[in-house]
Amino acid sequence: LGWLEATNARRPIARRLIAAVLLLRAVAVALRDFPDLNGFWIDGAARPAAHIHVGWSVSLRGGGLVAPAILDADTKPLETLMAALRDLVKRARAGGLRSSEMSAQTVTVTSLGDLGADAVHGVIYPPQLALVGFGRVRARPWVVGEDIAPRRVVEASLAADHRASDGHRGGLFLAALDKLLQEPETL
Repeated sequence: LGWLEATNARRPIARRLIAAVLLLRAVAVALRDFPDLNGFWIDGAARPAAHIHVGWSVSLRGGGLVAPAILDADTKPLETLMAALRDLVKRARAGGLRSSEMSAQTVTVTSLGDLGADAVHGVIYPPQLALVGFGRVRARPWVVGEDIAPRRVVEASLAADHRASDGHRGGLFLAALDKLLQEPETL
């Protein structure tokens, strides 16, 4: 978050990034090494996807939820992802999504942090193989060396289809996600 604040201080307001785009990008980049979490369960077998199309959960103003895809999210730089996310949310709430955005998701990411939820324990959207959930970023007591100090943290969760993967792989994915989020300049 310190990196995000410093980066945004140098940007005009219209081009500032939000924490959600770092989460989205980190998931997409981490999935490059975990194809068993990015794809579909079809006809009794896991089918890893050739691309990483992240479905981002968007609450609709009139009620309901959609998770349209940001195509090739792992190849887009943060600024491009931020513009795509803004556009996607705007069009989702206006009813202007493309059919390809509603059918191309290879994984879903949901974040309830803006609603104040500390954690998300999501349910996979079949036939996808995984869903990554994020709670809100908030200050919590954290052990730093021999001391306890406040640190801003976010809780991440993973729901994965155990026919295609397992808890060990899920743990490795979450560790890779953590590492990426600790080094935002690499995103």
